[in-house]
Formats: sequence, C-alpha cells, structure tokens
Amino acid sequence: MTSAASALHPRQALLDVGEQAPELPVCDHYAGVEARMRKSLALQAELGEAHGRALFDATLDAEDGAPVGGELEHAALIAELVNSPANRWGRVGALVHPVDHPTFEVEVDLLLSRCAARLAYLMLPKPRDARDVAQAIDRIDAIARSLGLSHRVPVHVLIETHGALHEVDRIAAHPRVQSLSFGLMDFVSAHRGAIGAAGMSVTGQFTHPLVLRAKLEIAAACHRHAKVPSHCVVTEFRDREALSRAARRAANELGYTRMWSIHPDQIVPIVEAFAPDAGEIEEACEILLAAQAAQWGPIRHRTRGVDTLHDRASYRYYWYLLERAERTGRPLPDAARDAFFRVSPKNTETPPTD
Repeated sequence: MTSAASALHPRQALLDVGEQAPELPVCDHYAGVEARMRKSLALQAELGEAHGRALFDATLDAEDGAPVGGELEHAALIAELVNSPANRWGRVGALVHPVDHPTFEVEVDLLLSRCAARLAYLMLPKPRDARDVAQAIDRIDAIARSLGLSHRVPVHVLIETHGALHEVDRIAAHPRVQSLSFGLMDFVSAHRGAIGAAGMSVTGQFTHPLVLRAKLEIAAACHRHAKVPSHCVVTEFRDREALSRAARRAANELGYTRMWSIHPDQIVPIVEAFAPDAGEIEEACEILLAAQAAQWGPIRHRTRGVDTLHDRASYRYYWYLLERAERTGRPLPDAARDAFFRVSPKNTETPPTD
C-alpha cells in the first residue's frame, strides 16, 4: 500500500457510498411569530460566530405560525428572512402546510421562487402515509422545474399520524428525504384519549409504550436509510435540567442525532446534551490518528485503561463520534482537526441528496 493511502480521509477509508448521513446541526429550533423568528436568526448568527458554522438550524413556521387568511403574507416574510443578512450561515428552513392544504402549492411556489438558493430545507407536516410524502415531493419538484431551478431543496418530514408511522421505513427510503422528526403532540392526540396527557410530558414521553415504540421505529428507519432522526419537543421549556435529561436520553438511549427546540433557552442545553464529552473526544482522536497512520488496518490501543484491538468497524463508530463533536462545536486537538477537518479531498464530501 502506498504512503498516500495512509492519509486517506475517514470518509474515503471507512464509509461506502450512501452510508454517510446528512451533516445537520443537532438542534432544530422552531419559531413562527415574526419577533421570535428574527430573534432566532440573531441567536443563530451569534452562537455560530466562534465556530464558523451554525450550531443549530432555524425552522421558520409557515403552518401554525401563520394567521388564518394571511398564509401567503407570512410565507413572503419567511422568504424575506431567508434571503436577508440575518441568515448568516445558510441554515434556515421552512415548515409549510400539509400537501392537501389549499395553500400548499402557492406557498411552496412563493418560497422557491424567492429564496430557493438559500433555503436549507422544507419541512412537510402531517403526511398520512408514504404516498402523501411522495406526492408532496413530486409537487415541490414540479414547481422547481416550472421556475427553471436546478437546485432541489432538501425535504424533511414530520411523522405524527398513524399512517405515516406505519409506513415510516418507506418514507425514510425516499431519496429526497433528508430527515424525519417525531410529532409528539399530534401523535398522542391521534389516539383519541387512549394515551393520557402524561404521554406528552417530559417524563411520560419516555415511558408510555406506544410513544416509545413510535420514537424507536422512527430512529431505526432513519439509521437504516442513512437519514437523520430528529427527536420531538419538550414543552416544559423552563425546566432546563428536565430538558437536558430528555435530550441525553434521546441521544444515548433512543438513537436520535437531532432534537427540536421550541424556546431559545432550550438550544444550548440540547447542543450540550448531544455533544460527546472531552474524554470520548480524546479517545476518538487517538484511535483515528493511529488508524490513519496504520493505513486503516487493525491497531492496538489502551482504551480506558485496558488494551483493546480496533479495526474498521470500531473506527466508523469513533469517526461518527468525532463528526458529532465538530457539529456541536467541541474543541478538538490540533492534530485531529488538521487531519480530518481542515482537509477537503474531493471524495470526502457527502454525496448530494437526489
């Protein structure tokens, strides 16, 4: 093997085509009222300044955030904000109306015609099944073609109905879908009182079997198809410790790599909960640097005081951990940053979503 091979980037050495999930921030913050949308973008710009990237996505709500009868005016405001200098990092998306809503097509047309190039994604709410998702995406792409757009805006989907959960694997498999989110409140309500109000609480959403089953099925489908699972809201927004516990459980027990925020005070605790700790980061850096020096063959490493053997299987785990550290703004040793995040070989880029 040549010396050049030893310098292969982890994405080249460890991941097959289609295995890399989209690189999304770990927090997705929702706002629909104009003052809150502007505040969200200001906070996104401020928190990202030290890291040169957005630490959270901002999703501007064109559905529940819009006054009845004023949907298009609200969509026009969202387009204005997406195009404005306030969108410092290009990580602003829009939650649109469901595909069967009368304003869906004209709303999508307005957004794509005015801000497609800077719109990070469109979030689709309340699909009843995989056919709804496919129909919505077909309409979005038809509108883009009619506008002469070559850029296809990524699509995120909100899983909150029985039918969508039943077909969640088919939805995750759609090549235009980038992420699935769990809609806790609508999902509980869809059970017609069979799940009590406690199922929407910060504690009950982790203990009620039907809610827990939904979360696990969504996460499993996303990981099967290399998509990003996004955990639901915590409505007790003033209880920071409860939020932090929920975020850690979502990340460490349920396999979620992203989580919704509905209040600015929730953003930093979510980012911190999804970030690896300093010891994990140090361990990952040591193992990956040694593996790269060994041309990605097996190595021996003293891990947590025990001599352990590592190969490509464990290297993948540590690479994903290191990517999460980078996305959450954790400090990295210079050697690891130089080797893995200050290089841009053409084959390390994540393939675009079709």
